[in-house]
Amino acid sequence: MSRAASMPRTKLLIALAAVAVLSGCASANLEQSLSDTNTTTKSFTDGQLSLARDAKERDALRSRASDLLSRPLSQKDAVQLALVNSPALQAVVAQNWADSAAAAQSARIANPILTLERVRLGDETEIGRLLSFGLLDLLTLPSRIGVAERRIKQNQLKLSAEVIDQVTQVRQAWVRAVAAQQTLAYTQQVYASAQASAELAKRLQSVGNFNKLDRARQQAFYADTATQLASAQHQTTAAKEELVRLLGLDDSQAAMLKLPERLPALPKEPMSAQEAGRLASQGRLDLQIAKADYEAAARSQGWNTVTTFTDIELGVRRDSVFDAAEGTHQTRRGFEISLQLPIFDWGGVKRDAMNAQTLAAANRLEAAARSAGSNLRESYSAYRTAYDIARHHRDEVIPLRKTISEENQLRYNGMLISVFELLADSRDQVNSVMAALNAEQQFWQADAALQASLIGKPTSASVAGGGGGGTAEAAAGH
Repeated sequence: MSRAASMPRTKLLIALAAVAVLSGCASANLEQSLSDTNTTTKSFTDGQLSLARDAKERDALRSRASDLLSRPLSQKDAVQLALVNSPALQAVVAQNWADSAAAAQSARIANPILTLERVRLGDETEIGRLLSFGLLDLLTLPSRIGVAERRIKQNQLKLSAEVIDQVTQVRQAWVRAVAAQQTLAYTQQVYASAQASAELAKRLQSVGNFNKLDRARQQAFYADTATQLASAQHQTTAAKEELVRLLGLDDSQAAMLKLPERLPALPKEPMSAQEAGRLASQGRLDLQIAKADYEAAARSQGWNTVTTFTDIELGVRRDSVFDAAEGTHQTRRGFEISLQLPIFDWGGVKRDAMNAQTLAAANRLEAAARSAGSNLRESYSAYRTAYDIARHHRDEVIPLRKTISEENQLRYNGMLISVFELLADSRDQVNSVMAALNAEQQFWQADAALQASLIGKPTSASVAGGGGGGTAEAAAGH
């Protein structure tokens, strides 16, 4: 339908619409998102998260990667290398930028449609011009801007969570790679000892000073250690390649990768439960993400409810009529309103879907709140247990094994024990060191998991009691 209207009123309506469109629109700012993420995850990224958007920036990041690879890679350097070199991490940042841009786009009003008409009837020619746009788009603009801003904030929180997850994986992979390297070195020592023991047993048997059963025991232990050495060599390769993938290294960069010879020393004191609780209370990402998801769903449901019933388009019309016979020119102006009639679909299913989404978001928020404390307690328990076990090996088991080894050396010098007993004791000592190394590895993995849990990205960390001294004893053949 249409009705006449004055030109000033038409201009006023168009001006108001233009002001509404141009004011307060949400936008996706990559630099701001990176800055917020670096602030939130400073203990993980050290403020170095970035996105290379052109060849110059990619070359700068590759130069930084080469500098980091020029020396043995510490755990902190491994994280920095992943930040500047990993395509997977760059993809996470780029995808977040795309998602935020899509959220910002949802707060924009669709472009108006200009319709031109030319109709001729006898001597009369009519030229019609219609500019139309969605009226509900304009009326719901403030609400949609609010929803878009919440979606952008939600995406920023998810980016922080994904970065934390990637960094935690790098930290734990670095620990496994260095520990596997150490384990291989100690396994080679056990293998050398077993080889020497088996060769000596063979020679003694050949001159009649060793029976067949004792020689077979030494040979069986040597065979077992050969299998263990092969397994340790593969585990070293597998752990290193896992780290290579997480760092995003190409073949030439992987060839440059050098790791420290050993894991860092245990801290003098573990983090207290009170300190862990204080750090966690500063704001957990999992709760913030769940809350942002709920608020966005609830806000979106509010303005979407109207659009499920109908849609309205408002048009501004200006027609020019030319009469060639009479030589006259007339101009007609007015509005057109198009209303979608809810005859076949009243939008009930859409409203049910929105209600369900909001309810699901509310329950996810409640579930996150209920599990937050439990996740933190489990992570701290794993951390503290791993620390206590590693310290026990360092302060109790290793010194005792060293004392036993020194005493056995004295007994061997006094011809009170045989060379085979001395070799068996040496194997026991090496196995104890390997058990202590395994305990240190579990501690540093639990430490990385706890750091992620404190900020609200729960990561599992298993703790098992260290063993490893029984193998040599079972096959020593005293």
